[in-house]
Amino acid sequence: MFLDEASIEVSAGDGGNGCVAFRRAKGEPHGGPNGGDGGEGGSVRIVADEGLNTLYPFRFKKRFAAGRGQHGMGSNCTGKKGGDIEITVPVGTIVKDADSGEVLGDLAENGQVLLVAKGGRGGRGNQHFATPTHRTPRRAEPGTEGERRALALELKLLADVALVGFPNAGKSTLIAAISAARPKIADYPFTTLVPNLGVVSWERYKTFVAADVPGLIEGASDGHGLGIRFLRHVERSRLLCHLVDAAALDPEDPDGAAEKAVSVIERELEAFAPELASRERVLCANKIEIATEAQVAAVRAAASRRGLRFFAISGAAHKGLDPLVTFLGGLQLIGVGILGEYVGRTYKEVKFRPLYVIRKASVKEPNHARPGPDGQELS
Repeated sequence: MFLDEASIEVSAGDGGNGCVAFRRAKGEPHGGPNGGDGGEGGSVRIVADEGLNTLYPFRFKKRFAAGRGQHGMGSNCTGKKGGDIEITVPVGTIVKDADSGEVLGDLAENGQVLLVAKGGRGGRGNQHFATPTHRTPRRAEPGTEGERRALALELKLLADVALVGFPNAGKSTLIAAISAARPKIADYPFTTLVPNLGVVSWERYKTFVAADVPGLIEGASDGHGLGIRFLRHVERSRLLCHLVDAAALDPEDPDGAAEKAVSVIERELEAFAPELASRERVLCANKIEIATEAQVAAVRAAASRRGLRFFAISGAAHKGLDPLVTFLGGLQLIGVGILGEYVGRTYKEVKFRPLYVIRKASVKEPNHARPGPDGQELS
């Protein structure tokens, strides 16, 4: 089950108390202090794991506590450190302090680690309090408390392409047609209640990840419909694929209906995150097998007015999908290619850059001559 929000409580371990002890040995009945320090408390860390894609496990387990440090012992023995714990979350999880709302970390890479609660410091034993005038101290420090926090976890899916549009625009049908994902598909709005990820193969060994985001309606950025809850999953996508149900456009005024269908989604995306307005985007007229030429042309005209790449497709009839998938996949490689070209040019420039001599190192010739009996050198 998909869950993209969770609340948990974490508690680091308290530090162990320092020990009050004195050395006792035969012939030394009044030895000095040898109380050991307390061990440090265990800490709590959150680790990003690319093998996870939901926060659902935190629906049942909400409290996590690290181990307490062991108390110090005699003979200057330091207590054992409390055990640390690691909490695994999906890549793309944002960790916030539930009380202040402060963002503690954004775990956007696999294996990234975030310290969320630090263990308490162990108390010092009485050996640290001996002075020349007070050789038998009978006090030791208690360990400090570990940090305790209430955390809010928020998952933003990491996808190369996000499919956006009105409910029932055919987004789930499209992702089922181009990938192995099998979302629920039905002929009514809001069939998709959670985002679905699908891996799309477009050439041999070339893939990209597409996300089917639940349908948006006017006012989604203000919380209408499924609203802001799923708009955040669009933020991390490199490319937006906007689907318009061409067959649902008003046949009396297809141009006006197409313009409204496109502009409403644009306004909601920009209201949620202004940077989404400049995100790379393509516009698709979907369900062309049942749409009229005028309806498809209206979506094409809306794309032309915005300078967007246009595709006429049908997810259900598998029409026009190859050009779309090839274009979406190619854009992913362009980004990698530009970076690769930059690195390659930099390497060549450095490789053939002349070497500059800062100073010459003086090399002393080794003397292999052997001194003779009279002090003269022998060859």
